[in-house]
Amino acid sequence: MSDETTDGTTDGTTDEATDEATDEATDGTTSRRRSGKPSHRQSHKRRYIAWTAAGAAVLAGAGVAAQNSLATTTAWPSAKVYTGRAFDTCTTPSLSAMKAWNTGFYGAAAVYIGGKNRGCAQPNLTASWVKSVSTLGWKLVPLYVGAQPPCQSGSSPEVITASTAASQGAADGADAVAKAAALGMKPGSALYLDMEAYDITNTACNDAVLTYVRAWHKALGAKQYRSGFYGFSSSSAKAVATATDRTNLPGNLWYAKWDKVNTTTSDWPYASTLYTGHHRAHQYMVNSKESRGGYTITVDRDAWDAPVAIVG
Repeated sequence: MSDETTDGTTDGTTDEATDEATDEATDGTTSRRRSGKPSHRQSHKRRYIAWTAAGAAVLAGAGVAAQNSLATTTAWPSAKVYTGRAFDTCTTPSLSAMKAWNTGFYGAAAVYIGGKNRGCAQPNLTASWVKSVSTLGWKLVPLYVGAQPPCQSGSSPEVITASTAASQGAADGADAVAKAAALGMKPGSALYLDMEAYDITNTACNDAVLTYVRAWHKALGAKQYRSGFYGFSSSSAKAVATATDRTNLPGNLWYAKWDKVNTTTSDWPYASTLYTGHHRAHQYMVNSKESRGGYTITVDRDAWDAPVAIVG
């Protein structure tokens, strides 16, 4: 799979859930909603309620421009861009499962590299695993589950507080870089911050979240890692995409909108000028139980057109 492979991600095609499972996964892989542990993400029902009820980076200086650029600069390595279908699941699948799933339907997988609110243990996620799956041709999307909004609809071990939002963001950003580097993900990689649904009309809460996000973004930039952001199209992602102050915001936006449409363009919910040129991803389906090569995994599907990890 090349860095620019395409499988129709931006063509607006509709994907139906493929419930192909005929046996249980033999590698112990579980969905984040089946892990038996407090999940960083809400249940499908709660996430849908939060998504429906909750109601781009513009370059700002040479440092931000370099971080958001895809090209090689005097200080930054070029980004590795993947365009195609990706999946995310709470527990990183085994190497055997990744070999079995290497059929071409998916070309990238999201992996939860750290954060105090990460919902599942990651016994398979090692530097050796990263190297091995990358050799197979898989692209990886590093996802970090940092502090969550003070007005979130659920509960989390680490919550943003207004008085310490900047220091929390800086510390979590530094930790994300350390976790990625330990897995063999090099500078220039894009790391994605997972922010769950919250009431963005709550000004104090929203201000605290954006302060945290900006500090996280700057901490990544200090080590030449690109920043991305995962959130709900009508809440957390919307807060970033529509923020009046555009400085120090992540340069890549991964929005959750479960319409089963495999696209990053036709259902883009924000201004058409935002996050163009390979800076978008779309989580378009959740809880899809799929079986390939004898390995059954419950995944979320993503249309991807954005930077990923640089390995090797």
